[in-house]
Amino acid sequence: MSVSVDTGPRPRPRTVPWVAMYHSVDDCPDDPYRVTVTPGRLDQQLAWLRHRGLRGVSIADLLAARARGEGQGLVGLTFDDGYADFVDHALPVLRRHGCGATLFVLPGRLGGDNTWDPLGPRKPLLTADGIRHAAAEGVEIGSHGLTHVDLTRVDDLALKAEVVESRAAIEELTGTAVHGFCYPHGTIDRRAVDAVREAGYAYACAVDPGPLNSVHALPRLHIGQNDNAVRLFLKYRLHRLRRRPVEGV
Repeated sequence: MSVSVDTGPRPRPRTVPWVAMYHSVDDCPDDPYRVTVTPGRLDQQLAWLRHRGLRGVSIADLLAARARGEGQGLVGLTFDDGYADFVDHALPVLRRHGCGATLFVLPGRLGGDNTWDPLGPRKPLLTADGIRHAAAEGVEIGSHGLTHVDLTRVDDLALKAEVVESRAAIEELTGTAVHGFCYPHGTIDRRAVDAVREAGYAYACAVDPGPLNSVHALPRLHIGQNDNAVRLFLKYRLHRLRRRPVEGV
């Protein structure tokens, strides 16, 4: 005779965290890669969040709040590449709306520019002082690798350098621990994800991780200049409907 055991109701799967992916914040009409939003547009987008009872925070704060069961009304704000305009244009808007953010920087290109975007305008990157200034303002600083290379196309030695050495360089620069990583170009594979996990990062951000979706490959939504209130609403709703929950997040 078989005996069934009632283990009680199963917990409902948690919705996937909503994480916005920004890059440059500047007035730049010539932007073939669509990585730039104007300060005015960013202001409108953060106002949209506030009007819906949402608030942008760093990924570290978002994950910590969700672990406590207090993540309702929080969304992650990330800024890739560490452009110098973050301090000049993004930071004042974030402060005006009471938002936090995570800034992913490239310690191997301090004071350089976006050479990986050959068709677009040259955009200067933050210097060491700029990164320290952002950190002092409460912005979470994460690693975007050393030099913005596709981690799926480098050998094991270069992969380790991009993942491990970049973290050490940022920690020495800021004097604070680095918990987050962001995959350059948004490209990932199992080897890259494993390298990031083994390096000790608490989380990592991707774009569309597919089956690799995890706390070390968090999905994000690109937010651009054309994202007005209607588009933001659709992106917010569709993200939660289409993305499968991230286990443990």
